[in-house]
Amino acid sequence: MTEDNTAAGNTENQPQFAMHRIYLKDVSFETPNTPQIFKEQWQPEINMQLNSAVNPLEENNFEVVLTITVTAKKGDLTGFLVEVQQAGIFHLSGYTQEQTSEMLGAYCPNTLYPFAREAISDLVNKGGFPQLLLAPVNFDAIYAQRMLEAQQQASETTSKH
Repeated sequence: MTEDNTAAGNTENQPQFAMHRIYLKDVSFETPNTPQIFKEQWQPEINMQLNSAVNPLEENNFEVVLTITVTAKKGDLTGFLVEVQQAGIFHLSGYTQEQTSEMLGAYCPNTLYPFAREAISDLVNKGGFPQLLLAPVNFDAIYAQRMLEAQQQASETTSKH
């Protein structure tokens, strides 16, 4: 009977992924030096910071929040500061703990990034600045680096004891 269930497509233990909702959780846009900054020739230094957080919900559902902060400065003057928290609710089941961690730490932020990128571009443009196109981000590499750092930190802590 067990073989029949498997052959019939029983997916009870198969990994399952679903995206339930994508939404803006928080948005902030500041232009502290307008209108003076518009008198400057606009060739700013752009600084982007990324962060993601996972909030477990009920029954294999997780909220993943990707926070992107972009600051544009011309010398000491800040042209704009924009922060977007792009969030999503994802369902993951049938994955190992390691696979779940990777999905939540790399795959889900990668899914959210284009939405956050578009929101940031729209805000910057509506703020009177030229279009800002953020470069693609390799969330798999960021996740791998974080895991490597965590392993190194754990081994350093273990070797001290």
